[in-house]
Amino acid sequence: MLGLCLYVPVPNIDPIEFEYFESNGLPSELKSLFKLSVFLPTQEFSTYQKWRRKAVKHKEKDLDGQLAFEEFVHYLQDHEKDLKLVFKSLDQKSADSKEIMQSLQDLGVRISQQHAEKVLKSMDKNGTMTIDWNELSKYNLLEPAEHIPEIILYWKHSTIFDVGENMMVPDEFTSEEKLTGMWWRHLTAGGGAGVVSRTFTAPLDRLKVLMQVHGSRSNNMCIMTGLTQMIKEGGMRSLWRGNGVNIIKIAPESALKFMAYEQIKRLMGSSKESLGILERFLDGSLAGVIAQSTIYPMEVLKTRLALRTTGQYSGILDCAKHIFRREGLGAFYKGYVPNMLGIIPYAGIDLAVYETLKNSWLQKYGTNSTDPGILVLLACGTVSSTCGQLASYPLALVRTRMQAQAMFEGSPQMTMSGLFKQIIRTEGPTGLYRGLAPNFLKVIPAVSISYVVYENLKTSLGVTSR
Repeated sequence: MLGLCLYVPVPNIDPIEFEYFESNGLPSELKSLFKLSVFLPTQEFSTYQKWRRKAVKHKEKDLDGQLAFEEFVHYLQDHEKDLKLVFKSLDQKSADSKEIMQSLQDLGVRISQQHAEKVLKSMDKNGTMTIDWNELSKYNLLEPAEHIPEIILYWKHSTIFDVGENMMVPDEFTSEEKLTGMWWRHLTAGGGAGVVSRTFTAPLDRLKVLMQVHGSRSNNMCIMTGLTQMIKEGGMRSLWRGNGVNIIKIAPESALKFMAYEQIKRLMGSSKESLGILERFLDGSLAGVIAQSTIYPMEVLKTRLALRTTGQYSGILDCAKHIFRREGLGAFYKGYVPNMLGIIPYAGIDLAVYETLKNSWLQKYGTNSTDPGILVLLACGTVSSTCGQLASYPLALVRTRMQAQAMFEGSPQMTMSGLFKQIIRTEGPTGLYRGLAPNFLKVIPAVSISYVVYENLKTSLGVTSR
């Protein structure tokens, strides 16, 4: 184990005039460190306290001479202070290079084995080694660490972008957002954005469902013919069939997924503010399965209402009654298996692509600010969502056909594997991607609309950013 001491060197200051105390806000991510101590010149500590009163909205009684790690780091960044790290081995034996690498990695710094060995050579007889932070920065070693609050703050993904499928891994929220209640404001703004976004793109979504179910080699429906048929059959209002239940399910699904995600994190024993990609994928996928299992009957209703003809159902409740009377309770879970299986490729690829794009941008441009701006966020969200949908689309198509099977008299009730085989045999591999064109056409407007609405609702709800 290593103990870490931070100190800010100030020229022409007597060493006696240093304040010494233990940090009371050591983040749980610093798992390789035993403790954190701070040496700070008295005059520097006075400056820090003044800054804290202005920048950090604590009550006067909280300014008790203690120092929280993350606050201190923000203070150093704001004032561009020099920072030295002093490692002290707490074991009888000397620390090794791997221990140094792990400790720095927890602080958001990655160094090579060779550089770690060079650091070890600076160790004195007391087992203490000093590292100049600025020296590390020159090597361009600072990497975007997942636990840095600003990255979590600016790089929201599933909360902001709604493309009609809520299979993304839930966003992380900082400890500050959870304590101040900003998390529910973010979720509310995201839900409102989803309502507007889905309503604007509903005609394309309904067209996708029609092409998935009715499209074939003999009935090669295209975008224009599909839209024309819908308008002829039911008028302009028919373009929005199924949209009502599609927006009603946003709130319960988002809330269930967020609560399940937080509970799963606790059950897995993770106390970190931000998880690694693999942990996020596993926890987020499980949360998605729980949320989808709960609201899945609404998915079936959405498909049936999108496919209905004029006068077939009077509304959502009427549709539910007809399904229950004719097919029983099990009908509300048709297509459940391919839907759950689809979460894995969608969530995994969407998260992997988004994190890759995010980290590439941060490594190249994130030295001054972690705020990517609108265009970068939109681009990353669009690309990752498109890749996720492309990977899971065959499963989504089979799910939709299974949900719709009982609507057509005399049609066989096929299993997931049976449908896959039939589609490959009769239509070829391209048959698994029927309706992909309108699905992709709606991604860019959906992402753009949801972002604009989200930002406006966020401001109205009083969401503050650092």
